[in-house]
Amino acid sequence: MERVRPKKHLGQHFLKDDSICERISTIYSQKNSSNALLEIGPGMGALTKHLTKLENKTLLCIEYDKESVDYLQEHSELDEKHIIYGDFLKIDLKSIFKDAPFDVIGNFPYNISSQILFKCLEYKNQVNQITGMFQKEVAERICSTPGSKSYGILSVLMQAYYNVDYCFTINEDAFIPPPKVKSAVINCIRNKNKALPCDEKAFKIIVKTAFNQRRKTLRNSLKSIYNNPEVQLPFQQKRAEELSVDDFIELSLFISKSQDTN
Repeated sequence: MERVRPKKHLGQHFLKDDSICERISTIYSQKNSSNALLEIGPGMGALTKHLTKLENKTLLCIEYDKESVDYLQEHSELDEKHIIYGDFLKIDLKSIFKDAPFDVIGNFPYNISSQILFKCLEYKNQVNQITGMFQKEVAERICSTPGSKSYGILSVLMQAYYNVDYCFTINEDAFIPPPKVKSAVINCIRNKNKALPCDEKAFKIIVKTAFNQRRKTLRNSLKSIYNNPEVQLPFQQKRAEELSVDDFIELSLFISKSQDTN
C-alpha cells in the first residue's frame, strides 16, 4: 500500500508539510506532561513519526479508517498493539488507561473536533494536555475571551479546566486534499481546578442554556432554570458572551443555593 485515499465522509485532510508536523510535536513536547500520549486520527502517520521520537512517551493511536490502520501497521514504527482500530467518541478510555493520566494530540477531523474536546472534558482529571489542529474558526472559538462574538459554550467549558493557547495558523495548501478553510493549532494545559467550587453538572447546564439564547439577557435566557422575581439574578442584565468563567461559577453557586432554600 503506497498511500491512503482521503475519505470525505471521515473529514480526512492529510498534512503534507512535514515542518508543520514537526512544529506540532515540538509545541507538545515543550510542556512536561503525561508519559502516555494518545493520537487521534493519525491517517498515514505524518505527525506520528515525530511523536515516536519523543523520549519517555508511550504512544497509542486511535484510527477509525481501516485503510489508514493497515497503512500504519505497514509503514509506522508502532507495533500493532499501539494502533487501535475504532471510533474515539465511542471508546471507553478507562479500558485503555485505567485511572492513569494521558495526553491527547492530533490533526482532528473537523466534523467531530468539538465532540473530541467534549469527550476529553469527561476525562479532564486524566487528560493533562491537548494539542490539536482544528478549523481556524473553531480554534478561535476555544481561545476566545468574554465580549467576543466567537466566545461561547466551548470557550467557557474548556477554559474552566484548561489554559488554552492559540499557537499558529495553517493555510489550505498544506493538506491533501486542501480544505476550504484555514486551520490552526492550539495547545491546552490542564489548570489547577481539580473541581469547580460549584456543582459542575449545573454549571454545564447553565452555560449551555445561557448561550443557546445568547441574544437575550440572562434574566430571560435562564428563565427555565431561575424565575424568582423577588430576588435578582446576578448579571441578569448581561448576555452570556459578557460573562467570564468565574462569573458563570458565581451564577451557578447562586442558582444552586436558591434552589436548595426553596
